[in-house]
Amino acid sequence: MNTPRTTKENLMLDYKLYKGRGSEYIVLLHGIGGNSNIFYKQLKPFLKKYHIVAIHMPGHGKSPDIDSYKDGFSFDVIVREILRTLDHLSIRKAHFVGISLGSIIVHHLLQTRPDRVRSAVLGGAITRFNLFAKSLIKLAGIIKDFIPFMWLYRILALVLMPKDNHKDSRRFFIQEAYKMKRKNFLAWYHLAGDVKATYSKVQEKSEDVPKLYISGAEDHMFVRELTEDLRSDKSSELVILEQCGHVCNIEKADDFNELSLEFMDKHQVKKAYIS
Repeated sequence: MNTPRTTKENLMLDYKLYKGRGSEYIVLLHGIGGNSNIFYKQLKPFLKKYHIVAIHMPGHGKSPDIDSYKDGFSFDVIVREILRTLDHLSIRKAHFVGISLGSIIVHHLLQTRPDRVRSAVLGGAITRFNLFAKSLIKLAGIIKDFIPFMWLYRILALVLMPKDNHKDSRRFFIQEAYKMKRKNFLAWYHLAGDVKATYSKVQEKSEDVPKLYISGAEDHMFVRELTEDLRSDKSSELVILEQCGHVCNIEKADDFNELSLEFMDKHQVKKAYIS
């Protein structure tokens, strides 16, 4: 495995570039409070067939703080910066793998720049919030200014991943979130209220882009709504993993990797889309 290269210049997003086999690229997008380390169980199998670009979202890793963006912080800005990173690497088109929050970003990419997506794998995907999730977010919004943000993050992680078999994922997410600044976490938290808007035109705008959704049967806050929303999406496949929670790429890594690679392999092209 090649040593990853990390860079940040002119407010460019922090990323790790892994050179693997094959000619096509997979872009990995992590969840809120995490970083590219969440994909530690994917790197080795994915690199057998693909190169990998693991991007750290704004406010994560060594990427710029949220307040660095003078034109404000939005899903449009996030997608713009991701594409700017890929342009810097001369990657025209890629396979995207998003987990949790990363799936939301992939959704917004699919409805704004589907021409940049060869295929999409979305783990623990979020299309909209149910009543419980909305109530939780509203409550968290009330108390967030009165408690340390890591307390809030711990509470949210426990509610999202409550079972014993979710323990490793929960611990990993909390451990990585300690590296995040409070102001960046809260900026992402405020943005989360617009989740539904990131999916509203996905089916219309990206009907030609193949999409694979992988979720745990125990992903109790999102999987029911996801299943309902995908019924009308003819370009998507949904796989539900039993005895699995929100972070399916960690809890059921072997299943996730096998399904993802089989799916992406089907949608490879013979030559790389590199400008």
